[in-house]
Amino acid sequence: MKLSRMLVMSTSCLILCTLAAAQQPRDGESVIRAMHDRYQTSWYKTVTFTQKSTTFNADGKTKVETWFEAASLPGKLRIDIGNPSENNGYVMTDGTLTTVKNGEVTGVGPYVNMLLVLGFDAYTQDPSVTAKVVKDEGYDLSKVREDTWDGKLVYVVGADNGDLKSKQFWVEKDSLLFVRVIAASRADAAKLNDIRFLDYRKLATARIAARVEVHSGDKLIFSEDYTDIQADVKLDPAVFDPKQFNTTHWEKP
Repeated sequence: MKLSRMLVMSTSCLILCTLAAAQQPRDGESVIRAMHDRYQTSWYKTVTFTQKSTTFNADGKTKVETWFEAASLPGKLRIDIGNPSENNGYVMTDGTLTTVKNGEVTGVGPYVNMLLVLGFDAYTQDPSVTAKVVKDEGYDLSKVREDTWDGKLVYVVGADNGDLKSKQFWVEKDSLLFVRVIAASRADAAKLNDIRFLDYRKLATARIAARVEVHSGDKLIFSEDYTDIQADVKLDPAVFDPKQFNTTHWEKP
């Protein structure tokens, strides 16, 4: 009888351990796939919001701007800086950034917005596509570990324990929501940006981080606060056409 019980207990432990091991992601691509699979049928396809953008300068002064943003997922983001009628902003479409100033296109070039990729696109496109973009941007998908962030367990992809210099992104283990990315600043490769998605709120049948913070050298240098957040709104494809930047906008009548 005792032997039978021991065998049953051993078998149960083996099954539980096997299940636990199966649930643990073996690499960064597994984390990305889990993110996608959790929300692929519930994540919104479009989102719009008004953004309070605050720049914290080294001299202690701050600069506050109002931005208007619209996204069509995956891959498309439009930002209008200031009053939309002034026609200043950016259009990001599938890895290309177009800059518009005073209604004129002033620059076009390749640009991967990792916040868009990891915080939004990952939940709506094939995970192999997301994984390729992330890998091409220099994140080591072979490395994944567990850590804690804001009192919660997270997966850290791209860096070993104690390494806060390598390119890496953090995903909350329970919710599988993207919460942090660390990478070199585009403006100065010698500096690291630590960008955090905060204040997650329910949006439609998914979630959105209503605040984003950019830290550099242990200092807050930029923040975004979202209001008037709307999901699954109807957006004319022309909104994301730089040639029609001056005439088509989701805020304009």
